[in-house]
Amino acid sequence: MEQIEIDGIDIRLLDKLQRDASLSNQELARQVHVSPPTCLRRVKRLEQAGLIERRIAVLSPDRLAPLIGSGLTAIVEITLERQGAEHLAAFEQRIVGDDAVQQCYRVSPGPDFCLIVAAADMPGYLALAQRLFTSDANVRNVKTYFSIRRAKFEPGVPLAAARSD
Repeated sequence: MEQIEIDGIDIRLLDKLQRDASLSNQELARQVHVSPPTCLRRVKRLEQAGLIERRIAVLSPDRLAPLIGSGLTAIVEITLERQGAEHLAAFEQRIVGDDAVQQCYRVSPGPDFCLIVAAADMPGYLALAQRLFTSDANVRNVKTYFSIRRAKFEPGVPLAAARSD
């Protein structure tokens, strides 16, 4: 990953892409006021530098629920018995490798980790808890909150303050 400097055009490109990654290169270039070749070159540079991790579709759980079931979303606080760097890293590596874990944050103060996890139903959550938490001798405490409604989900990075038009 190369170290790069970014300017106002790069910030605008990042902002547009994080809002709608399906924009064609032509449309993105038009909205950012650069030529299509310049746009393509800059986006590739931003990807190679790791500033753009990936491009995904954000699905609507409310609209999918009637089709596939609503499932459970849980916010889980985890406190480890031993918090040495190697213990934190080992737990994190094991957790992020599980598809049910949607987000993982090391936090301080308080618990060591906050996770957002998804399960099909309560038996699915119990299996997930057994697999990820109960079977780990270093997990001291687990506190789970179940989401009853998602009022807002915005995965974007705030870039407005960084913009220099």
